Amino acid sequence: MTSDATTRPYRSVLYIPGSKERALDKARSLPVDAIIFDLEDAVTPDAKAEARETLKTALAEGGYGAKAQIIRINGLDTDWGAADVAALKDSGADAFLLPKVNSAADIQALSDILGADTPIWAMIETPLGVLNALEIAAHPQLTGFVAGTNDLAKELNCRGRADRLPMMFALQQMLLAARAHGVIAVDGVYNQFKDEEGLRIECDQGRDLGFDGKTLIHPAQVEVANAAFAPSDAEVDLAKRQIAAFEETEKAGQGVAVVDGKIVENLHVETARKTLAKAEAIAQLG
Repeated sequence: MTSDATTRPYRSVLYIPGSKERALDKARSLPVDAIIFDLEDAVTPDAKAEARETLKTALAEGGYGAKAQIIRINGLDTDWGAADVAALKDSGADAFLLPKVNSAADIQALSDILGADTPIWAMIETPLGVLNALEIAAHPQLTGFVAGTNDLAKELNCRGRADRLPMMFALQQMLLAARAHGVIAVDGVYNQFKDEEGLRIECDQGRDLGFDGKTLIHPAQVEVANAAFAPSDAEVDLAKRQIAAFEETEKAGQGVAVVDGKIVENLHVETARKTLAKAEAIAQLG
């Protein structure tokens, strides 16, 4: 089972506490591509049972439109994970997100109680998760990766830097595994939600690395992420011209075109078509 970010964008993936009715309601009107309804870190132990019911009610009421709806459950090694699945497996969510995934066996354990028809996403936030990313991505029910950069930084004992150099191997390992198996890959959160320029820089870096979008902790971050991970007008224009030039070259019996002084081959056209498909998918979200 694979997913494609050109058919459903994941530019902005916002965490919403499953326990807060007001936040759940506000999320309906936010211009995000996806919501992670969080039952794990955002919910205290004494509120987890009530949060399940609150979230179940909100999902039954609907109103989230075309936004991808992803439920982050508690780990299956906790007192709450299995109960989260039992309460919400028939909620109509697009995917279930499992925290602290270390191996494909963790995904299979969730599949065994969730059923084989619901897509599963994995938080990659442990050293074992990073090292086993390829086998995790290969699981047939796995359709998405989320970089858990805060937990991973703690586990690695690495320092936070604006260029994220200490995290770079882990980020690229996740991306390589995701791309090898057609899995969505979403970058980790940016903690300083009032620092718009810092967020923009990190979004641009994540986009340039190859991530499909960014997880967010505050609605104020949505606009920046949506802009960063969407094709620009210039990119759309170039894609159209590359496709047109290549098609004209093919008609003439040649295999290489030139646009803006650069060679355009079939591989460039494939990328150009993906760019246009993503732009169209974003436009359809309204």
